[in-house]
Order: sequence, then structure tokens, then C-alpha cells
Amino acid sequence: MSNNGPGVTNPMLYDPPEGQASNTKLMQFVAGVGVSFAAISAGTALGWTSPVLSQLTPVVENGTTPSNSTDGFTITTEEGSWVGSFLAIGAFLGALPAGVLAEKIGRKYTTMSLALPYLVSWALIIFANGAGMLYAGRFLIGIATGASCVVAPMFISEFAEISIRGALGAFFQLFLTVGILFVYAIGPYVSWVLLSVMCAIFPALLIVAMFIVPESPTYLVKTGRRSEAAVALKWFWGPNCNTQNAVEAIQSDLDAVKGEAKVSDLFTKAINRNALFIALLLMFFQQFSGINAVIFYTVPIFQSAGSTMDPAICGIVVGVVQVLMTFVSSVLIDKAGRRVLLLQSSFIMGSCLVVLGVYFKLQADKADVSGIGWLPLASVVMFIISFSLGFGPIPWMMMGELCAPDVKGLASALTVMFNWSLVFLVTKTFGTMQDTLGADWTFWFFGFWMAVGTLYVFFKVPETKGKTNAEIQALLGGK
Repeated sequence: MSNNGPGVTNPMLYDPPEGQASNTKLMQFVAGVGVSFAAISAGTALGWTSPVLSQLTPVVENGTTPSNSTDGFTITTEEGSWVGSFLAIGAFLGALPAGVLAEKIGRKYTTMSLALPYLVSWALIIFANGAGMLYAGRFLIGIATGASCVVAPMFISEFAEISIRGALGAFFQLFLTVGILFVYAIGPYVSWVLLSVMCAIFPALLIVAMFIVPESPTYLVKTGRRSEAAVALKWFWGPNCNTQNAVEAIQSDLDAVKGEAKVSDLFTKAINRNALFIALLLMFFQQFSGINAVIFYTVPIFQSAGSTMDPAICGIVVGVVQVLMTFVSSVLIDKAGRRVLLLQSSFIMGSCLVVLGVYFKLQADKADVSGIGWLPLASVVMFIISFSLGFGPIPWMMMGELCAPDVKGLASALTVMFNWSLVFLVTKTFGTMQDTLGADWTFWFFGFWMAVGTLYVFFKVPETKGKTNAEIQALLGGK
């Protein structure tokens, strides 16, 4: 296709007269949903073990196995632990190739290609006849999940206009929680095989969506296809948008960072180093918020408050709260800004963790806590709300905002690899921490990191709301 900009050779790309240009947001949201089928697919993979492991590793009662426990075979508790852990290992290994592939073949086709490992992994799981096939399926779905964490936020950040970049940037975490909720809501009531079949629907929908959504305008300009970029912008931003100005703005950002980026550029150039460091630490505080510890203790905390709620219903309640509050975050993020939501998140989560630690300390000391059963319950609810408003979605969104176009693929890949390393570390050591330190000190440990996170966000994390990429790079450079 010709590389000419709008003009006589491209009559469909005529821009409206100066002062009459206007953008529409509908198709940007449609595209955000389409790309986010990758996030839903990742969410179903993440949530899958919660209802399934109890079926695959059933508790034997009176010498018999519950009739709905499995579809042909069982696994040991240790094997079940590895079924969960293989996803994190695969996600770590899938991140870097995804960043490289996104630079080679584009965001659109990389996102579309993710459907293949998702579908193959679900096929391996559906037809599994033992732990080995489950390991293979979970490892492969981990690769797809890690790749999704890199490509989807990057893709969305490159077609979203500034006024809604935060809202669309929160879509990844929002639809991740939708996928988790889907599994929590369906999983306890169907066999794990049927659940896996249903989960395979979402990567199939991802393929359909990627046939509709155009390529990233930034990638198209970067590869010299300005006319195609203009066509894509007309699709994303509406027929009355000023594509010449938009293409020139993208070109200007790219010209500011000429040349092929190398891994060393992330560390030798101060601006890139600052962006990467902030993205890494936001991911660190996300995983060391104690979210996994809080969710692990949700059922006993509900019970201590006098609730007789079924654990499956408890999981659904937590999932609904996460989805609703992440949606609220997507609405607020372009109004309140990133820093305010991050600060409230770390401060409130840290306070809730301190309260939970005190509660479990009193319980361990045999104190009567029956009168304050509502307190840890309120803390859990507030914690999940604050996480979903701040440190749940914002690190993923800012990962796509902070980095310059030439290093975005590499930086996103390294950030996601770091995130999944932390997921593996926290998941694998949580049981040991619980046994060694007790529930009280485990909560206080995570509470300490939330205090550190509050200080870090206050002093070091810039506000990116309403800023262009060039303005964000200037902020990171201290200008």
C-alpha cells in the first residue's frame, strides 16, 4: 500500500477543515473489548485451579471418592501444586518472545496468534489422562497468559486517545477479573472438563475480534506505512478525526527516539531506566500487596464473622467485587488521575493488612474475638475494593504509558517477566510464611511493603493523566 498521507491519492482520507475535526470514542472501546478477549482468556487460566483442584484431588470420605470429583483420574496434592505453578513458569517464559514478536509482525497479529497456544492448551487439558498432560497444558497456557500481559496493554495504549487512555488501559485488568469471575461462577457447578471446554470459547472469540480490529497506528507509522496508519485512525477515532495531525504526532514521538532499541538502552539511557524502574516497582508492590494472602483467608474470615456462606459463593462474591471496582477504576482513572488511586490503594490496603494481622494475633492468643468478627470482614472487603481501584489495574496501564515507543516492547516484556517471577515467588513461599510466621506476621509483612509503596508513589511516580508520550518522557527526564 502507498505510504502517502491523506490527499489526492487517498481521497477517503480527506480530513475535515481546520477547527471542524472531532473524535469519536465508540470504536476505541469496541477495540478495547476485542483485544481484551486475551485478558479474559488469561483470567480463565488464572482462576481455573480454584474450582478444579478440589475435583482433581478429592478428599476421600468413608473410603469413597465423591462422584463428581473427577473425570477419569485423580492427582496428588503435590501434583496439584505443580498444576498451579506451571502457569507462572510459562508466563515468565512467554513474556519476552511476545515483546519481540509484537515488534516484528505487529500488535494485531501477535494478539491474534495468542489464540493458538490458548486453544492447544485447553485441548491438552480437556483430553488429559494424567498429571503430565495437565502440566503441558498449564505450561502452554502460561506462555499465552504471559504474552497476553505484554501485548494487550501495549496494543490498547497505542490506539487510545489521551482523554480515555486511562479508562482503556484499565480494560486489561477489568477483563482479567471478568475471566476469573466466569470460572468462579461456573466452575463449582460443572465438571472440570466441561469448564475447560467453555473456557476455550474466549480465545476463539479473540481470533474473530482481531479480524475486525485494525493494526496499531503507532506500529504502522513506525514501519513506514503512514497511509495505513491514517486508515486505522479513521476506524479507531472516527471519520472526522484529523489524521494528518495524529500521524505527525506519532511520527514526532518516534523521531525523538530514532534507531533500533537494544536491551542495553533500557539501562544506559536515564529516561528509559526511570520508566522501567517505575514499572517494575509498581508490579512489585502489586504482588507484595498481599492480595493472594487476603483471598486465601477470605473463607475463614467470612466464617469468623458468623457467615455460613458456601466457599464457592464466597469466591463469587469476591470476584463480583473485583469486577465492579475495577470497572469503577476505569471510570475514575482519567478524572482522579493515577497517583491518587495508587496512593489510596496502598494506604488503605496497608491499613487493612495491619487490622487483619491484629485480628489473627488475638485469635492465636486465644482472645475472644467473637464480638469483632465484622472487623476482619470489613477489612477484606475494603482491601479488595482498594486493590481493584488502584494497584490491580494501574500498574498494567502505566506499563504501556511510561515507556518510549522504541523500547516499549522490550520494557513491557521485562516488566511482565518480573511480575510473573514475583507471582511464582509469593505463591510458592506463602505456605511456608504462614507456617513459620503465622497469619498475623504474614499480614504485617505485606502491610510493611504497602507502607513503602505509599511513600514510593508519593515521591517518585509521576502523574501521566492527560499527557502525551513526549510530555511523559520529559517528566521522566526531570524536565
